[in-house]
Amino acid sequence: MSMWFKNLQLHRIPAGWSMSVAQMEAALEKHAFCEGGSLEMQVQGWAPPREGGELVHSINRQFLLAYRAEKKLLPSTVVNQVTRAKAAELEEQQGFKPGRKQMRELKEQVTDELLPRAFGIRRDTRVWIDPANRWLVIDAASPAKADEVRSLLLKTLDITLENVELNEAPVAVMTSWLAGNDAPGGFTVDQDVELRSNTDEKAAVRYVRHPLDGADVRQHIEAGKRCTKLAMTWNDRISFVLTDAFVIKRVTPLDIIKDAADPTAEGEAEKFDADVALMTGELARMLDDLVEAVGGERQMDKAA
Repeated sequence: MSMWFKNLQLHRIPAGWSMSVAQMEAALEKHAFCEGGSLEMQVQGWAPPREGGELVHSINRQFLLAYRAEKKLLPSTVVNQVTRAKAAELEEQQGFKPGRKQMRELKEQVTDELLPRAFGIRRDTRVWIDPANRWLVIDAASPAKADEVRSLLLKTLDITLENVELNEAPVAVMTSWLAGNDAPGGFTVDQDVELRSNTDEKAAVRYVRHPLDGADVRQHIEAGKRCTKLAMTWNDRISFVLTDAFVIKRVTPLDIIKDAADPTAEGEAEKFDADVALMTGELARMLDDLVEAVGGERQMDKAA
């Protein structure tokens, strides 16, 4: 279950969008990840979602991609320290302190000298494309990381990404569930929540592993605070945290799903396929139920 997405940044793709695996593979190959040169601070590109596999992992018309970024770690404190040392040497040679222009050039020179010895940190971010249900999902915790993936994705594939436009604001719906101690069918409210005021101070209260049906929670809501994060469980199968931006975090498959893993799968490739099939099937059903629970989408027409 290690390959399960932990976060779901949700997008819709147009109805009828279609690309063959070969077409996608060719498009991703043009932007495949390559090792950066010694003077490059950051490189990015597409990598195989499964070690040793293809750039597009396809099973049951579900597509899995992997965005890879590598960034050189070159702390500014180190650059500044070396620059000051070289500036002192230069001052001794020329008899006066380097000016702003000299210091800027010196810092650039030091950076170029240190970069080849800097450590590179890699980060993989996976993308799931579900044409049948019109989902494109990025496994990124922060909007900034999701933006990086979206930017390369739009350069790579002939695809349009649409926001999920809901009929009701998630913050209002989650607050209503909490105030009435009444989760929608198929869902239960767990014991983590964030309540935040909409005043300039943005005062917030967080409960962690705490019963949410007490008077103290209702008092916060009556005082004007609204639910911005809520931990929930879907059908005793998947737990997650829903945010006011309709981003799903801390996705965790529960024992009932772990027990459903294909026991006949042999080898890493077969096990990976089985996990992908199980994850995409379960998450697609959960997303449909969750969209319905928050009041449905505006102008949503899957058959269009």
